[in-house]
Amino acid sequence: MAVNSDQERALAQQPALGDRQRPAEVEEQMPLTTHLEELRKRLIIAGGSWLAAFFASYGFAEPMFRWVAGPVRAALPAQGSLVFLTATEPFFTYLKLAALAGLLAALPVILWQLWLFVAPGLYAHEKRLGLTFVVSGCCCFGAGAYFGFRYVFPTIFAVLIRFGLGAGGVTPMLSMDAYLGLAIKMLLAFGVVFELPVVISLLARMGVVDPPWLRRNRKYMLIVAFVFGALVTPGPDVISQCSVAIPFVLLYEVGILGARIFGRTRQVPGAGSAGPEQASIATGA
Repeated sequence: MAVNSDQERALAQQPALGDRQRPAEVEEQMPLTTHLEELRKRLIIAGGSWLAAFFASYGFAEPMFRWVAGPVRAALPAQGSLVFLTATEPFFTYLKLAALAGLLAALPVILWQLWLFVAPGLYAHEKRLGLTFVVSGCCCFGAGAYFGFRYVFPTIFAVLIRFGLGAGGVTPMLSMDAYLGLAIKMLLAFGVVFELPVVISLLARMGVVDPPWLRRNRKYMLIVAFVFGALVTPGPDVISQCSVAIPFVLLYEVGILGARIFGRTRQVPGAGSAGPEQASIATGA
């Protein structure tokens, strides 16, 4: 009779344990058209917020460009200047700048829509990380863009312009569109790099990665950092590449620390089928 009562108590606990399982059955029952409809809905909301922020930002495009052009203007000599080569270049340059400003302004809505799309396939305790993901993602992206603009841009453009003037007999006259295109690429690159700790910590919290795996693959991330730096920086000089690669490596280490703090211990195979006492022993609880 004691054995039967123990079995009844174990069966009564099954729904509570089932809450920790990923809702794979629900995902399998949802047809592909439902997923596509949900994706369409999230894209419309995210795109609409970006479009609204774009129109709102275009009215401030000229003062924003003067502010964004500050680092290169400071690096130019007295006879150098920013120029436009075609009659339509200022118009399209301001459009690009307004699109970037709109993206930054709508980033919280875009990240939230991304989270709502992937949330149905997550654990119940993972779904509670949505607000943390959005807030930390926006803060880290903004911090990366500000770091690149405030500290890296002046150094890179000073080095490159000084190198160009070394040839002698030349006057730097930079195109508005070319400069803004380079600035946008680097600002986005620094924003993405500063998202590394958030992404790594979130993956560790979900149990996808853990600190030992991250430490084992550190050498590969070092190669990725310098390749990424070479792709997004304007020239082949070492200073430009290191300005992206060094923050990449440092933030990867911050991500490992975040994985240690916020990550969860992976389930030991077979622990779920064992009894409560055996499962706690198997997981080291």
